[in-house]
Amino acid sequence: MRIGSWTLSHPVCVAPMAGVTDRPYRRLCKALGAAYAVSEMAASNPRLWDSVKTSRRLNHDGEPDPVAVQIAGADPDMLAEAAVFNVRKGARIIDINMGCPAKKVCNVASGSALLRDENLVARILDRVVSACAPLDVPVTLKTRTGWDRNTRNAVRIARLAEDCGIAALTLHGRTRCDLYTGQAEYDTLREVRQAIRIPLIANGDIDSPEKARLVLDYTGADAIMVGRAAQGRPWIFREIAHYLAHGTRLPPPTYGELREHLLGHLDDHYAFYGERTGVRSVRKHIGWYLANLPDADTLLPRIMALDSTALQSDALRRWFDERPADAVLETTPFHH
Repeated sequence: MRIGSWTLSHPVCVAPMAGVTDRPYRRLCKALGAAYAVSEMAASNPRLWDSVKTSRRLNHDGEPDPVAVQIAGADPDMLAEAAVFNVRKGARIIDINMGCPAKKVCNVASGSALLRDENLVARILDRVVSACAPLDVPVTLKTRTGWDRNTRNAVRIARLAEDCGIAALTLHGRTRCDLYTGQAEYDTLREVRQAIRIPLIANGDIDSPEKARLVLDYTGADAIMVGRAAQGRPWIFREIAHYLAHGTRLPPPTYGELREHLLGHLDDHYAFYGERTGVRSVRKHIGWYLANLPDADTLLPRIMALDSTALQSDALRRWFDERPADAVLETTPFHH
């Protein structure tokens, strides 16, 4: 699949997730088989660009290309300015967020709230594409099937995106009001695929290699994007890519592999965030990695109570030392 001048090696991508897809996580997912990863959404308001939080989100040092940055906002000129700013910071692809269902985003008429104003959608897409075109940077769009089930407009938005020069469309198969409940609407994705010629990336409820194959076959999408199912399970990308290529499943990870990936992720996370923020912000990842393992109920409360990166890391190393490295994980960790 191509996005502008970029060709992805296979059709398996990481979904942008606020508070999750930071640089350490994106680098790990790419190392474990993701062909493409989009950053957490970055604010389009220039007053926020120098904040610690936004500065971290715009840090792509050491991340393999193509670096894709998602921008969020509701003002066409501000979004265009943000796109150019991020290109100068290293973005190779700009993604526009029109899919986030969070109240704090929708309350400022951003994210999926934009789906209620198709004229504004057109102005935003046109303005951002026009700003990025001279820089030879493609613009993509991530959206949902509509605001609610009575106002689904995914096909119209998709055609609008194509007409405005959007290079690829990612569609989460739910409306904004569905949040993350119910089942993803693969019928709607199929309709959208038939209505446009640009690449379509299917998103929503893809949690296994078999589900990825089914969604690609049913919708006709060019690629799939995995979000929640990769939390604590970043090797799902190589599992899906292998299955799509060969029709067979890779063996489950061993405790030795889990140790390597988890502790490596921690080291990168600590280096990125520093001591104070790192020890706290990595707890959710540890919880996702270990949640479904047999002794998680006793291990996790102890790990979560530790307040230094050294203690956190040492406790996990000792825990792994007590387990045979070649033993297969009893339950593949999956947080949904």
